[in-house]
Amino acid sequence: MVGQRKWSPFGIFNGLVLIAVAVATLYPILYITAVSLSDTASVTQGKVFLWPKGFNLSAYAQVLTDNKIPRAYLNTIYYTSLGTFLNLLFTAIAAYPLSQPQFFGRKWWMLAIVVTMFLQPGIIPNFLIVQKLGLLDTVWALVLPNAIWTFELIILKSFYESMSKAIREAALIDGASEYRILFNIVIPLAKPALASIGLFYFVGHWNSFFIPMIYLNDQTMHPLQVVLRGMLIFSEGNTASLVDAAALAPQALKNATIVLSMIPVLMIYPFAQKYFAKGVTLGSEKG
Repeated sequence: MVGQRKWSPFGIFNGLVLIAVAVATLYPILYITAVSLSDTASVTQGKVFLWPKGFNLSAYAQVLTDNKIPRAYLNTIYYTSLGTFLNLLFTAIAAYPLSQPQFFGRKWWMLAIVVTMFLQPGIIPNFLIVQKLGLLDTVWALVLPNAIWTFELIILKSFYESMSKAIREAALIDGASEYRILFNIVIPLAKPALASIGLFYFVGHWNSFFIPMIYLNDQTMHPLQVVLRGMLIFSEGNTASLVDAAALAPQALKNATIVLSMIPVLMIYPFAQKYFAKGVTLGSEKG
């Protein structure tokens, strides 16, 4: 019949692989959510699978009433907001001259930038630099060393290069400076690309735990991911203040914290999905 879909072996295989990936992705989310919403008896007896047993919000109430988790949550929001803002600002500024063919030494600058994707100094040199600059135990230790990510810079540079050159030439004829062209013309027109790389930056800052763990010795400054890591790996020492053995299971408290940490990303992704897909392809359009 005309219009009838034909299933090829590759199509069937591809469908099965995508289903397996979807199941592997959704299963942990559904499981930890079910455990966090179940009563203690069901959790300790291992009766919870993908649906809550004995609906119970006590784990969330206990987590939110302990000052450690809300403080870490606010720290993460602060670090992520400031870091993403500075990332977008510096990346937008750095990508502009690199996108102009007349920029002196443009190819050599790009070569030096691309090399950083493959050759990195390592943890110890970075730590020594941050220490010598007096940035330890400050938010700047988290955002300044990572102010520009190479891949995101290449994406935005490619987007700038795809924009019409006539707009910039007309602005120059009208007497506009390069700064005015960038902030009043180029950046407003680059909102889709900025939204795309902003999503990368946001997720990277939100999920970051290794950098804060190295540079922040003050536990009151730890973000949520560092606190969560401590709860998952060193449960005996880090969850003692949160766990009431007579009322709540440690697994429920851990999973409740994990669910709370996922909420912002899960809320943003559906609205930013089109920008995310566009950002993946932008970097491959031009070198």
